[in-house]
Amino acid sequence: PILASAHESGCIRLWSIQGNVMEELLPFSDHPSGPLTALCTDIFTKILLAGSKEGYIIRWNIASFLEDSQNRKNKIKEEVCWRAHATEVVDLFIEEEKNVLMTASIDGSVRLWHAVTGYYFGYFGQARKFDLSDTSRLILPSDVKDFPAIIKGESKHLKRKKVKYPLMLDRDK
Repeated sequence: PILASAHESGCIRLWSIQGNVMEELLPFSDHPSGPLTALCTDIFTKILLAGSKEGYIIRWNIASFLEDSQNRKNKIKEEVCWRAHATEVVDLFIEEEKNVLMTASIDGSVRLWHAVTGYYFGYFGQARKFDLSDTSRLILPSDVKDFPAIIKGESKHLKRKKVKYPLMLDRDK
């Protein structure tokens, strides 16, 4: 078991139950995600989803890392990033059976997305029925202009820097 924490810097930290940091990562995508405000995983903890203050959703594949976190070849791979809301994301919920992600924002909207690709299905309260079988229609909510970006690179893993000098006033400098 692990714990995940999201931070204002946009960093996600994965912790062991003993309280040790196992991994630190930043989003790789070109879009600045801003402070992270929501996290969720699927039931098998194979994917990690994060929502941001800027309205972005970022999806990571963490399955191989969790199988053997000591093996440096098993990296956390960022898979897709998309703008889900024009304002802050406050909650995420994934339904694995249908591959549907629900997002909620401070603007009061709750939207449905394809959890793997980030394709938009619609919002709660719309007149038409949700069509969860068609993920080929590239439609977007009216307040979002960017299509999902598939990430081809790897997440930026943070390197820990060792402090050489303690923090104290040096009058000579």
